[in-house]
Amino acid sequence: MNKIGFNVLAWSAVVSDELKPILDRLREMGYDGVEFLVGAPDEPAYKRLGDYAAGLGLETTSVFVLGPEENPVDVSPAVREKALDKIKWTIDRAHDLGSKVICGPFHSAFTVFSRQAPTEQEYEWSAEVLRSAGDYAAQAGILLTPEAVNRFECYLCNTMQQLSYLVNKTAHPNVQAMFDTHHANIEEKSLAGAITAIAPVLGHFHISENDRGTPGSGHVPWDETFATLAKINYSGWLTIEGFTRNDPDFANSIGVWREFSEPWEMAEKGLEFIREMSKKHGLAG
Repeated sequence: MNKIGFNVLAWSAVVSDELKPILDRLREMGYDGVEFLVGAPDEPAYKRLGDYAAGLGLETTSVFVLGPEENPVDVSPAVREKALDKIKWTIDRAHDLGSKVICGPFHSAFTVFSRQAPTEQEYEWSAEVLRSAGDYAAQAGILLTPEAVNRFECYLCNTMQQLSYLVNKTAHPNVQAMFDTHHANIEEKSLAGAITAIAPVLGHFHISENDRGTPGSGHVPWDETFATLAKINYSGWLTIEGFTRNDPDFANSIGVWREFSEPWEMAEKGLEFIREMSKKHGLAG
């Protein structure tokens, strides 16, 4: 059965006790889980917030990105080793949160470009890092789900075809794939075709509107999306990822320059929308 989650990046990129009232309300609304960005250096905060979420009956998932100094496809072995170290640190923090899934474009560094198309060597390097990370994640019972993102944020994996190639090259049971409707809306010719292509290794799913606002308010082909998820019998998370300028530092880092939707509007209407679409298309939400 699909569980419905909400990414708290709509409020803050920092894992702290200030998120507790937000978790309270999300649980009251009927969410099954919440997703956190792993990155803030306050390590004890992850365990505190994970325990708090568990006490509310909320499950957790995690997301993160890598920077240029920790790039899995860098020509330097030392930099690739730093990438693996950062992923392992993230796995530890996700374990503190109680997460069983980690997602994000950690196959390569975020917004770092080589000024050429991806090479076979880069896929080999990324797969090597992900394979070692998969071994570490397995010890914590965590599934890693790297994400294909749009051409303005990375060059290694923009499409499900590329991501499927990388995941299959990695060939590790704790490394699957993530699908994000915002990025797919930019890069894929057909969302149905892309979802079908990635289905054998699909481990996590982000419900995200074309402009990152409230799901259902834009032009993502949602009927096609949910019908295809039902067709492939997808049973994983359906997690809303929408962005605002509530956390200016984070918003600036990802190019969010205006408000798309107010966070609670996004959470309330988004939950209703996912439930309606799941029922309409026979997806077990």
